Amino acid sequence: MDPTPLPVREKIGYGLGDAASHIVFDNVMFYMMFFYTDVFGLPAAFVGGMFLLARALDAVSDPIMGWLADRTHSRWGKFRPYLLWGSLPFGISCVLAYSTPDLSSTGKHLFAAATYTLLTLMYTVVNIPYCALGGVVTGDDRQRISLQSYRFVLATAGGMLSTVLMVPLATAIGGANKAVGYRGAIALLAAAAVAMLLLCFATTRERLAPKQETAGSFWADLRAIAGNDQWRIVGVLTVLNILAVATRGGAMMYYVTYLLGDAGLFTAFLATYSVGNILGCLLTKPLTDRYCKVSVFAWINLALAALSALMMLVPAGQAAWMFSLVFAIGVLHQLITPIQWVMMSDTVDYGEWKSGKRLTGVSFAGTLFVLKLGLALSGALIGWTLSGVGYASGAARQSPLALKGIVALFTLVPSACYLASVLVSRAYRLRRDRMQVIAAALAAPSPK
Repeated sequence: MDPTPLPVREKIGYGLGDAASHIVFDNVMFYMMFFYTDVFGLPAAFVGGMFLLARALDAVSDPIMGWLADRTHSRWGKFRPYLLWGSLPFGISCVLAYSTPDLSSTGKHLFAAATYTLLTLMYTVVNIPYCALGGVVTGDDRQRISLQSYRFVLATAGGMLSTVLMVPLATAIGGANKAVGYRGAIALLAAAAVAMLLLCFATTRERLAPKQETAGSFWADLRAIAGNDQWRIVGVLTVLNILAVATRGGAMMYYVTYLLGDAGLFTAFLATYSVGNILGCLLTKPLTDRYCKVSVFAWINLALAALSALMMLVPAGQAAWMFSLVFAIGVLHQLITPIQWVMMSDTVDYGEWKSGKRLTGVSFAGTLFVLKLGLALSGALIGWTLSGVGYASGAARQSPLALKGIVALFTLVPSACYLASVLVSRAYRLRRDRMQVIAAALAAPSPK
């Protein structure tokens, strides 16, 4: 383990990689359901099912991508080459997913399914190696917290760039033509994402290498990951975390439109949430320097559960109260996100310590799969809930039952996820003292 502080330039460069990913990830979370239902004219139930079925492909593509990355040998390392060669196809897939060709109803369904699947595949190609890269830049626990804090400040900025600018850009480019506007807006944002991925490639280094080169079959690696009990715990926490934020995010446009009565508040809501996110990232390192990161994670999740439930009690139309709660939740949610990614890196070290095999790529591939599974479950839950409560796409007003469904998605579902995270985190055992022992053992010379 090398405790030498990482250069700020490298931390910023690494963070730009996730800024690029969040330009797309946050768009999918906040806009894609609304885009498909109210711009492209697809049924909400179909979109929810499409999101979920796309994860069946991820169940194959994600671990294969991780397995390939673990076995990649190049002058740039194992993971960085994918940022170089995958960035441009990733940007193109973004634009295709937001395209609205004039097709029959069946053609629209097929086009949406094909382009959304392509987008998820290209996200896999760049994001799994990117996330794995964070596990080999440094092995020091405090430097990992610092690296992930920089990452999520910039990831939040990238998400904010995407979500706050999306509607104004779409309006400026397309005017009343939302289809043209959305496609033009995402084209500009995708170009920025490509540039950020290339900068991430250029400014980072891979410092940790396995003691022995990864060998064995694809299935053997999967069995090794599945046998890592702490990886399984982090996998469950990942699903719960993304299910909370994606369900609230996906329901936000519906909430401001029909509960607050002003769709124009959506951008202000996102900006408020994003500013809170940035502040939360800045608080992570000071708090975890003083307190155990696992304890901080549990207590913050408990506070998030309480605040999310409190949201349900705010009467319709009370924008000031909702802005305050959205800001507080933004701070707290992003405070724990860097911690969770450090926990993921720790499970890789733990797995190597137990089995002698360092499976960085496959480990993060599995984590990214469950993250996208949580995102898909969120999309399916939103789509099926809206369909079940009789949501009328594009209507000026919604029925009382539909309004209750929107409120539940925005408040109660996230609250339940955060509360479940508190309970699950009790089984996570890789606290700082144990990780110091593991790091020392991994740094020791192998017996001859």
